[in-house]
Amino acid sequence: MVLTEERKIYMKEYRQKNKKRIKEQSKEYQKEYRQTPNGIKVYTISNWKKIGLIHDNYDKLYEHYINTTECNVCNKTFKNTKDRHLDHDHNNGQFRYVLCNSCNTKDNWKNKIWMR
Repeated sequence: MVLTEERKIYMKEYRQKNKKRIKEQSKEYQKEYRQTPNGIKVYTISNWKKIGLIHDNYDKLYEHYINTTECNVCNKTFKNTKDRHLDHDHNNGQFRYVLCNSCNTKDNWKNKIWMR
Protein backbone atom coordinates (compact mmCIF):
# COMPACT_ATOMS: atom_id res chain seq x y z
CA MET A 1 0.00 0.00 0.00
CA VAL A 2 1.53 3.26 -1.14
CA LEU A 3 0.53 6.32 0.81
CA THR A 4 0.10 9.61 -0.95
CA GLU A 5 1.72 12.71 0.49
CA GLU A 6 -1.69 14.05 1.58
CA ARG A 7 -2.47 10.81 3.41
CA LYS A 8 0.92 10.85 5.15
CA ILE A 9 0.34 14.43 6.32
CA TYR A 10 -3.18 13.58 7.51
CA MET A 11 -1.96 10.51 9.46
CA LYS A 12 0.83 12.52 11.08
CA GLU A 13 -1.61 15.23 12.18
CA TYR A 14 -4.08 12.60 13.42
CA ARG A 15 -1.40 10.93 15.56
CA GLN A 16 -0.36 14.30 17.00
CA LYS A 17 -3.95 15.24 17.90
CA ASN A 18 -4.81 11.83 19.35
CA LYS A 19 -1.59 10.86 21.16
CA LYS A 20 -3.32 10.12 24.45
CA ARG A 21 -6.10 8.05 22.89
CA ILE A 22 -3.66 6.03 20.77
CA LYS A 23 -1.44 5.42 23.79
CA GLU A 24 -4.39 4.15 25.87
CA GLN A 25 -5.55 1.86 23.07
CA SER A 26 -2.04 0.53 22.72
CA LYS A 27 -1.81 -0.17 26.47
CA GLU A 28 -5.09 -2.08 26.41
CA TYR A 29 -4.00 -4.09 23.40
CA GLN A 30 -0.63 -4.92 25.01
CA LYS A 31 -2.35 -5.99 28.22
CA GLU A 32 -4.61 -8.38 26.31
CA TYR A 33 -1.86 -9.58 24.00
CA ARG A 34 0.47 -10.51 26.86
CA GLN A 35 -2.15 -12.97 28.10
CA THR A 36 -2.12 -14.92 24.82
CA PRO A 37 0.28 -17.85 24.29
CA ASN A 38 2.15 -15.94 21.60
CA GLY A 39 2.30 -12.81 23.79
CA ILE A 40 3.75 -14.84 26.66
CA LYS A 41 6.33 -16.33 24.30
CA VAL A 42 7.37 -12.96 22.88
CA TYR A 43 7.59 -11.42 26.37
CA THR A 44 9.65 -14.36 27.71
CA ILE A 45 12.13 -14.35 24.82
CA SER A 46 12.44 -10.56 25.10
CA ASN A 47 13.35 -10.92 28.78
CA TRP A 48 15.93 -13.59 27.97
CA LYS A 49 17.58 -11.24 25.51
CA LYS A 50 17.53 -8.38 28.06
CA ILE A 51 19.40 -10.49 30.64
CA GLY A 52 22.04 -11.39 28.06
CA LEU A 53 21.06 -14.91 27.03
CA ILE A 54 22.55 -15.85 23.68
CA HIS A 55 21.13 -18.64 21.55
CA ASP A 56 20.98 -19.52 17.86
CA ASN A 57 17.25 -20.26 17.79
CA TYR A 58 15.12 -18.65 20.51
CA ASP A 59 11.92 -20.27 19.23
CA LYS A 60 13.43 -23.73 19.55
CA LEU A 61 14.84 -22.88 22.99
CA TYR A 62 11.41 -21.61 24.12
CA GLU A 63 9.77 -24.87 23.00
CA HIS A 64 12.44 -26.84 24.91
CA TYR A 65 11.90 -24.64 27.98
CA ILE A 66 8.10 -24.99 27.90
CA ASN A 67 8.19 -28.76 27.31
CA THR A 68 10.75 -29.51 30.02
CA THR A 69 8.87 -31.06 32.93
CA GLU A 70 11.71 -31.69 35.36
CA CYS A 71 14.99 -30.12 36.47
CA ASN A 72 17.91 -31.08 34.22
CA VAL A 73 20.13 -31.54 37.29
CA CYS A 74 18.14 -33.04 40.20
CA ASN A 75 15.17 -34.39 38.15
CA LYS A 76 12.64 -32.69 40.43
CA THR A 77 9.27 -32.36 38.65
CA PHE A 78 8.12 -28.79 38.07
CA LYS A 79 4.78 -28.07 39.75
CA ASN A 80 4.19 -24.83 37.85
CA THR A 81 5.96 -22.38 35.55
CA LYS A 82 7.43 -20.45 38.48
CA ASP A 83 9.46 -23.52 39.46
CA ARG A 84 11.22 -23.54 36.07
CA HIS A 85 14.29 -21.36 35.43
CA LEU A 86 16.52 -20.97 32.40
CA ASP A 87 20.17 -21.12 33.42
CA HIS A 88 22.86 -19.42 31.36
CA ASP A 89 26.54 -18.60 31.70
CA HIS A 90 26.83 -14.99 32.82
CA ASN A 91 30.27 -14.66 31.22
CA ASN A 92 29.37 -15.61 27.66
CA GLY A 93 25.53 -15.66 27.73
CA GLN A 94 25.18 -19.25 26.52
CA PHE A 95 22.22 -21.39 27.64
CA ARG A 96 23.10 -24.26 29.97
CA TYR A 97 20.06 -25.94 31.58
CA VAL A 98 16.43 -25.69 32.59
CA LEU A 99 16.59 -25.82 36.39
CA CYS A 100 14.35 -25.89 39.44
CA ASN A 101 14.44 -22.91 41.79
CA SER A 102 16.71 -24.72 44.25
CA CYS A 103 19.34 -25.69 41.65
CA ASN A 104 19.17 -22.25 40.08
CA THR A 105 19.90 -20.41 43.32
CA LYS A 106 22.62 -22.80 44.52
CA ASP A 107 25.79 -23.29 42.55
CA ASN A 108 26.70 -26.60 44.21
CA TRP A 109 25.07 -28.50 41.31
CA LYS A 110 27.90 -27.31 39.03
CA ASN A 111 30.39 -29.52 40.86
CA LYS A 112 28.17 -32.56 40.42
CA ILE A 113 27.77 -31.99 36.67
CA TRP A 114 31.41 -31.14 35.98
CA MET A 115 32.67 -34.10 38.00
CA ARG A 116 30.81 -36.61 35.78
